[in-house]
Amino acid sequence: MLSVLLIILAACFFTGVLIRTKSILSGRKGPGILQPLRDVIRLFKKGAVYSETTSFIFRIAPTIYFSSVFVAMLVVPFGKSEGLISFNGDFIFFAYVLGLGKFFSIIAAMDTGSSFEGMGASREALYSMFAEPAFFILMGSLALLTGYTSFHDIFLTLHLGSSITYALGVMGALVFLMIAMIENSRMPIDDPKTHLELTMVHEVMILDNSGFDLGLILSAGYLKFAIYGTLVFNLFSGTISYEYAIPLFFGTQILLAIIAGIIESFMARFRMTHNAQYIVALSSVSLLIFFASLLVSGRFL
Repeated sequence: MLSVLLIILAACFFTGVLIRTKSILSGRKGPGILQPLRDVIRLFKKGAVYSETTSFIFRIAPTIYFSSVFVAMLVVPFGKSEGLISFNGDFIFFAYVLGLGKFFSIIAAMDTGSSFEGMGASREALYSMFAEPAFFILMGSLALLTGYTSFHDIFLTLHLGSSITYALGVMGALVFLMIAMIENSRMPIDDPKTHLELTMVHEVMILDNSGFDLGLILSAGYLKFAIYGTLVFNLFSGTISYEYAIPLFFGTQILLAIIAGIIESFMARFRMTHNAQYIVALSSVSLLIFFASLLVSGRFL
């Protein structure tokens, strides 16, 4: 239960810190850190408008998308405490429950009958497909290294064997951060502020969503950032006590938000043809972690 509360708290300010960092680096004051939360609350007070060309799929998709992210959040542990849902192989459940939400968001975009939204849905599916191997190779490597297959046991025992595992943790943190950027369609994969037809990915998919439904979609995105930030924190938390773990958790979330803001400020958005190469490169980093895990565990022949 503690992990759920902390992730929700982190989600309230993560995107705000990211946007504020971008504003400061561009010489502007920018909105308050809690402005994204205020925007979502305002959307929750509004009703949704539906096109006559859409079916029930478009209406239920935002709820399923948000619910999938919320269920995935229940699997994530916090330091020594397990997630509300914890079992062997739970990281596979984590990945595919997020995939379920992504699937409904994609078919909802196609349900509108707009070729414009269909183009964004196609790109979203492509990038998610390329990012999936990086996650599974990374988690499979950590499972091989520790001998466990659940998030809680993997993170709890990761650094008990060798100091080399901290180097693997840094590489794993990089993979998690970039997967979070891809899953939330941020720079350099996509620019959330653009309105160019040839470059929009996620934003074009939700053009027809409004009111409460749009609030659910934005909230799910904020939770996703905090979830991946929690996974990064768990890579290094080990068995430290809660009095140190909680401040370290919020420090990690703020640091990741600042890093994401710096990336978005100093990196140009990639051309669409380069995005696939960039995402597949994450799998190469995960493969390095895999081979290092074989060496550390003595299984490399």
